Amino acid sequence: MFYHKEGLPEENELVTCTVTSVQYNSVFCTLDEYGKGGMIHISEVAPGRIRNIRDYVIEGKKVICKVLRTDTERGHIDLSLRRVNENQRREKNGLIKQEQKAEKIIENLAVELKQEPKMLYEAIATPILKHYEYLHMAFQEHVDGEADLTRLGIPAEYLKPLLNRVTDKIKPKSVTIGGTLSLSTYAENGVELIREALRRAAVVDSHITITYLGSGNYKMDVTAEEYKGAEELLRRAVEAATETVRKTEGAAVNFVRA
Repeated sequence: MFYHKEGLPEENELVTCTVTSVQYNSVFCTLDEYGKGGMIHISEVAPGRIRNIRDYVIEGKKVICKVLRTDTERGHIDLSLRRVNENQRREKNGLIKQEQKAEKIIENLAVELKQEPKMLYEAIATPILKHYEYLHMAFQEHVDGEADLTRLGIPAEYLKPLLNRVTDKIKPKSVTIGGTLSLSTYAENGVELIREALRRAAVVDSHITITYLGSGNYKMDVTAEEYKGAEELLRRAVEAATETVRKTEGAAVNFVRA
């Protein structure tokens, strides 16, 4: 990856590391984002007693670590592997994968423009990273309509082709909300009425899904690009469903948000 950070990491920061050397009671790593070395004491590799440290790490392995301490004078960085839980590991790996995707966009643009990839990355990323921690965050906000990348100082000759590729390769974020809809009626044609109610709810938008849960209960989910839009679609779908049975004999209608 081209991505890198200056200086030393902060305590408790999660960092991606490459194991360079495994010793009897310690592991030495390179912090990929900082280009600096760090150490994991055997007590910070895994909980409990460790008989063979190589059961957990080997040279060349990528690991997500938490920064315990940094010595700014000596440049020493103490790391922990065991203090990173699965959710943190998954989240950090996700960030790195998204950043790799963002860099790939620039690499492909470099081929199109017949530019050297590293040079083009520096020209584009340098002004963006003054405002964002990661490149992909700026790209995502552009696609979602939440940021104007034309104001960040990206060289004009690269701006239009870059934004075209970003729009083509990155999808807008989406949100899914929903709840449980309960419908019942004593009307003679009650089954047909409820089917019609659910049909009317489903045709409000193609991103509405309805699943039967049993006993007159239905799971209703709505997916949209932003929360406000999802809320409006859900409101309309619930209203469309309930209108059909609300005035029938013995009608019972209820909706509970998840």
